[in-house]
Amino acid sequence: MRLYAVVAAGGFRRYATYRMATAAGVFTNTVFGFIMAYTYTALWDERPQLGGYDLSQALTYVWLGQALLMTCAMMGGGFEDELMERIRTGDIAIDLYRPADLQMWWLSGDLGRAAFHLMGRGIVPMALGALAFDLALPSSPLTWLAFLVSVALGVVVSFAVRFLVALSAFWLMDGAGVMQICWLAGLFFSGMLLPLNLFPGTLGEVARALPWSSLLQVPADVFLGKRTGWGLVQAYAFQGGWALALLAAGRALQTAATRRVVVQGG
Repeated sequence: MRLYAVVAAGGFRRYATYRMATAAGVFTNTVFGFIMAYTYTALWDERPQLGGYDLSQALTYVWLGQALLMTCAMMGGGFEDELMERIRTGDIAIDLYRPADLQMWWLSGDLGRAAFHLMGRGIVPMALGALAFDLALPSSPLTWLAFLVSVALGVVVSFAVRFLVALSAFWLMDGAGVMQICWLAGLFFSGMLLPLNLFPGTLGEVARALPWSSLLQVPADVFLGKRTGWGLVQAYAFQGGWALALLAAGRALQTAATRRVVVQGG
């Protein structure tokens, strides 16, 4: 486990070196946060309890979305491009010779990336949003802790989905199309555009049952106090269940893929 802790720390330091990119990301998240916040304000003025949220909770949801956008890699931007490129060039053969598990290696690095983005691109936009709007921030430290646990589970679910997509390059050689479909689904079904509680009927039930809801909708509901007691246990079980199922699927696909390592190019 020490090895994977070192890999996670390396992932954190790697993204911490790009200071200008981080500053630009904070600016972008803040600008989009204000745009979304004023859009939500207009919408909730017409429907004050839309989706079971009051205006303050809806605005908090907006800024949580900006804080978790890169943390949970809802639009990609993590390890997957690099892994697909290594598969395409054949460098993946070197990775398979390492005295480390391929899936755990990339998961550790992605956890480090997520930790940096939560602090580097999450805290400042959230703080600016709290200064500009009346946000429903938890008063209990236990709620904050429960939220961080939910975010961690969401990051693992996000990794597991992207790992499966990246491994598709073993068969497709160019997984760009699959990746675009993945991040479009993540953007929509995570609740980034609108809370999934607003989705009507069967669409809402399906959206809330898909793994992408673990990335934003579930952590946001934990943060807003919508999941407490047994409801919190159910939220963790939902996220953990998807994480285990998708990691197991990734493990199975990895086993099948490594039997047919194809070297192209270098």
